Amino acid sequence: MRGIEGQQAPERTRRLLRIGAVAMASLLLGGLTFFAQGWLPESFSSLANSASGWALLTALMVFGARLTGVTASIVGAISFVLLVLGYSLAAQLQGLFYSPVLFGVIGIVAGPFVGIATAWLRSSSQLRAAAGAALLSGIGIGEGVYGLTQVAETTSPVYWIVITVAGAALLAGMTFRRLRELRALAVAVVGTAVVAAAFNVAYLAVGSVGSVG
Repeated sequence: MRGIEGQQAPERTRRLLRIGAVAMASLLLGGLTFFAQGWLPESFSSLANSASGWALLTALMVFGARLTGVTASIVGAISFVLLVLGYSLAAQLQGLFYSPVLFGVIGIVAGPFVGIATAWLRSSSQLRAAAGAALLSGIGIGEGVYGLTQVAETTSPVYWIVITVAGAALLAGMTFRRLRELRALAVAVVGTAVVAAAFNVAYLAVGSVGSVG
């Protein structure tokens, strides 16, 4: 028993260190996304203040930390919220005000799904891998379509095209390299379409709320 406990303790420590690193990186990257709006070329400026940009950063950090299960889900929410808070803090340092409430709530709701979906990309289960790919691909394609159809007059189409292609590339890569079962393929393809459509509906609803008054 002592031997097993002795092996588990270092693993818990490493996991906590990875979680701490993700939290710190999220806060810093959130601040950087604020300043990146001025650094990035106009064609990619939407990356710095888009939901897909923050979802992408969250997914990359959870994936890099090799988190799994409930831990990945919780850290997904923490990371997304800290990205928003970092952005808000950076704005305040420049004498500007950005309320983190709306996207903070979005992070609390969507972050766990982004976290677990990222973890499932490595799953040996075909259905879990398919579901993870569907969620992440759907977010990318969904916001890309939203950008190209709803805010095309005020933003460059380049980022929206790139994030759409990235979402499609993830779906294609998982489909051809990982997914062999027909059910898994159906989950990946249909799930991506459903998530993309739901993303657009949700974004339009959020825009309506934000425009009231």
